Amino acid sequence: MKNFRDMEDKTKTNQVQTASMNSTKAPQKVEVVVANSSASSEVNILGELSIFVLRIGFCALMIHHGLEKLQDPQGFAEFVVGKYFPFLPGDPVIWTFGAAITQLVCPLGLATGIFARLSSLGLFSTMAFAVYFHLLDTGLEGFPLAVVESHNYAFELSFIYGAISLYFLCAGPGRLSLFRKSNKITYYPKST
Repeated sequence: MKNFRDMEDKTKTNQVQTASMNSTKAPQKVEVVVANSSASSEVNILGELSIFVLRIGFCALMIHHGLEKLQDPQGFAEFVVGKYFPFLPGDPVIWTFGAAITQLVCPLGLATGIFARLSSLGLFSTMAFAVYFHLLDTGLEGFPLAVVESHNYAFELSFIYGAISLYFLCAGPGRLSLFRKSNKITYYPKST
């Protein structure tokens, strides 16, 4: 019984000494490689190509919508921004140019992978405004079961674009981009 108590006392003493040594040391940087599918040597080529095609196609269509706004900025400002977004401060033309520039610059960032998540955030916010506009303008149009005359709900395309930009915001641009993030995570462990 005495040997067991001696061992227990030594263990407690060692724990106290270790804790006091750890409290005086500065936290050390630790890099951990996260095991995920993108870190493995096997790459899903078809999956990565699909993400690449989705990203490039989405970006090309967004650029088209940005150019569309620049063709008649005064009309868009008056009939869309001024009418449906009166709560926005400032001149509606400024907001029109802001949306157009977002739809021209952010697709370039997303397509190349430079600031892809930030670009996706800009595109997602623009699409959130677009969905809001369409819902105010035409409502739900009997969604999800109604068959509308134009065969598509007015908010449908904006919603799909928003969902795609949300995907790239959360998942990143994929492996086939100029600047993809490595799979290393740096953290500083807490001392006990």
